[in-house]
Amino acid sequence: MSSRPAPLIPPRLRALLVRVPLLVPFVRLVRKGSSNDRNLLTGLVVATLIIGVLDAEVSAYWFSPSLLILVTLIGGLQLRLRSLAVLLCAVAVSLAYMGPIREVHSVGPGLLITMGFTAVLAWLMARTRGKLGVQGLRGDAMLLELRDRLKRQSELPPLPKDWGAKVVLKQAGGSSFGGDFVVSMREGDQVEVALVDVSGKGVDAGTRALMLSGTFGGLLGSVGDFLAACNSYLHRQLGDEGFVTAVHLVLDLSTGEYKITSAGHPPVVKFDAGSGTWRVSTAKGVVLGVVPDLHCEADSGVLRKGDALMLFTDGLIEQPGRDIDAGLDRLLGEAERLFPEHYRDRARQLVHAMSSGHNDDCALVLIWRP
Repeated sequence: MSSRPAPLIPPRLRALLVRVPLLVPFVRLVRKGSSNDRNLLTGLVVATLIIGVLDAEVSAYWFSPSLLILVTLIGGLQLRLRSLAVLLCAVAVSLAYMGPIREVHSVGPGLLITMGFTAVLAWLMARTRGKLGVQGLRGDAMLLELRDRLKRQSELPPLPKDWGAKVVLKQAGGSSFGGDFVVSMREGDQVEVALVDVSGKGVDAGTRALMLSGTFGGLLGSVGDFLAACNSYLHRQLGDEGFVTAVHLVLDLSTGEYKITSAGHPPVVKFDAGSGTWRVSTAKGVVLGVVPDLHCEADSGVLRKGDALMLFTDGLIEQPGRDIDAGLDRLLGEAERLFPEHYRDRARQLVHAMSSGHNDDCALVLIWRP
């Protein structure tokens, strides 16, 4: 013999609610919702009605109508759209009951305007959560987890004591998300680093960067031609991913030999300790995802003691109304001023010096051999 579950709404409270004609359809909607959503909705509706009654019959000082703002926000964070609609109707009933009871109404135009904005905000929050299929602030927590994953992925693997490396990422507008990211891996004495720039900046490009970072990170070290594999992936996508540029570095830590391939990316520059000058790499190629078959002209060389490689995105050298070659010359001038000593301490200083005066995503990867 199975026992029937206890009724969600106590019989006495249900009998009281049924006497109010406007609340009958609300009670029916409540019974159709899911258990958790229904329980919370019931509690918020009861709290809303109690606040209205206590404000009108007891004290507007202790039971202010502004308490309904808090109730509405809780509903926007936790309830589904249908349940939130029921709660907003209950709030409207409660406000209507508060107003006419007293000679001096406790519900003024200012409160009504505030409640209107709060209701719209709650509705937008509930609709966004409904699309994501999550409750409360879980959607924001998921986004933060993805951001932290992107930051961890941008960290270079540990290098031997006779090598140094530094990564600096600066997003537009101080955002936590941007279109520039780094993926890297190390297997034995071989290190692979890819610096990728997704078109757009800030949060607008951050969503695509989050998706591509996982894909490109999986391809790195798993395929013979990394940029060709990335190009094939982007070319197969039905959606518009925008422009994506990338530069790929393969470095042998035992010999210092390196190979650079580029796909529409700003050139890598190398510091030659012997001559004391910076040399621009000749590696070049087409932007990723434009042509089905990608062919890149690679550049190779050897990093000796005192040498360094600098990979960067166009946010460091590209400014509105200024030639990109002039930006590259300025970058090399700043590098000569700040380097070759104290790479680790002055890498961020270089990024801030080059990015001041314009708002764009910037990324810099420095690898040197002390």
